[in-house]
Amino acid sequence: MNSLLNRLESRLGRFAIPGLVQLIATLQLITLVVLMFLPVEAREPYEALLVFDRALILKGEAWRLFSYVFIPVPNLFFAFIAFMFMRFLGAGLDEGWGAFRVNLYVLGGMAALAAGALVFGFSADAMWVYLAVLFAFATLYPNEEILLFFILPVKIKWVALFSAVTVALLVFSSPVFAIPAFFALLNYLIVFTPGFVRGRLHAARVAGRRARFEGAAGDGAFFHQCKVCGKTEVDDPALQFRVNDEGDEICSVCRVKP
Repeated sequence: MNSLLNRLESRLGRFAIPGLVQLIATLQLITLVVLMFLPVEAREPYEALLVFDRALILKGEAWRLFSYVFIPVPNLFFAFIAFMFMRFLGAGLDEGWGAFRVNLYVLGGMAALAAGALVFGFSADAMWVYLAVLFAFATLYPNEEILLFFILPVKIKWVALFSAVTVALLVFSSPVFAIPAFFALLNYLIVFTPGFVRGRLHAARVAGRRARFEGAAGDGAFFHQCKVCGKTEVDDPALQFRVNDEGDEICSVCRVKP
């Protein structure tokens, strides 16, 4: 997967939008300011132009496939909080992934959500897009701290966990939300599930090796073994072992071989 992404990035990376999440957050705040200065009778039609509407999209109003993410929170204070929070999350993802992969994640997630909405008829909402961004950031930086409402320090993993529980309760109380939740978080599942599975499998293999190692009689017992050459730390105490993307241990000698 990484090699494929690297090839795509080398070819298409120049088309990536820098700071995509921050740009979306900024345009959402600008939309709120515009709505505030519009006459009351003009606000509803203006906002209606941005809403995800399946029937109107099928009639040719294609901008609605993405314009819904610019619909702001109606309260200015909470809109500003959301703006600052999304800028923070977006900057972290840009630093960890780079612009191309952030674009692929966010736009891919929006495409999946739009496809699900067109097929199953639910209305896409910006909340789902932002939730996928939050989960990605919390997975990459679980111990990063934020000031909740600029006052209370809290680790981002707890914010993500609270959000996940909220979604689970929403789905449990109204199973109809399971479909939009699945499509909204499909990008998260595609990106992070393989690594999670590899991590669990590696942990199980390590636990098994440790159990065999601790239960061995001592002579010839080893904990690490190279997948390539079969050598262990008993054969050569100077060897260092690392785990590759497939979860196999490779010794320091075999790692430098072409």
